[in-house]
Amino acid sequence: MVFFFTSSHGHTLYMGKDKYENEDLIKYGLDLDVWFHVESLSSAHVYLRQREGESKKLDDLDPALLNECAQLVKANSIEGSKLKQCGVVYTRWANLKKTGDMAVGQIGYHDIKKQRQILVVKDKAVVNDLNRTKTETYPDLRAVQEERMAILRAEKTAAKREQAQREKEERKAREEAAELRSYKSLFEGPVTEAAAVSNKGVAASVDQSAAEEFEDDFM
Repeated sequence: MVFFFTSSHGHTLYMGKDKYENEDLIKYGLDLDVWFHVESLSSAHVYLRQREGESKKLDDLDPALLNECAQLVKANSIEGSKLKQCGVVYTRWANLKKTGDMAVGQIGYHDIKKQRQILVVKDKAVVNDLNRTKTETYPDLRAVQEERMAILRAEKTAAKREQAQREKEERKAREEAAELRSYKSLFEGPVTEAAAVSNKGVAASVDQSAAEEFEDDFM
């Protein structure tokens, strides 16, 4: 079972019922997901599912949305919920690292530098608002992930095809420009000595022919 919530921004937040379901969430997350957990304490794994096209930079997350995610994960920590304030860590789902020697529900990072921290002060009003949107479902997480991966593959293929077409058109334009420059050089290039002599010869031949025709008219 997965619990779903809707933020005040209309974003989907979700978390597993227990640590065993957290394993599936870790395994079948999406590139759109941001993971939240109470720092140094046991807690639920809360995920924010961003919308397509939103910035994937953690530092660009809306502060109000970030606070809602942090409040939810704090409220779902046995120890953290009792504290007035506590730290919450978050990172993108793709940065989560799971190895075979880790306990159920335990997780690490591929790159610790891509993790962020926030200090959250208990706000029951925010948690109550989120709980009013709570639903329980049994989604096919694998199918959802596969569908997303298929979309990403299609977008990548289309991008490569468009890039190849652009490169082809640019190459053709360069070749045509080079051919035009070469063609113009035949007519607009500097007059060489040989060409000048040739031109003089043609002019002299024309003048001689004209003189002969003139003489014939009077003979």
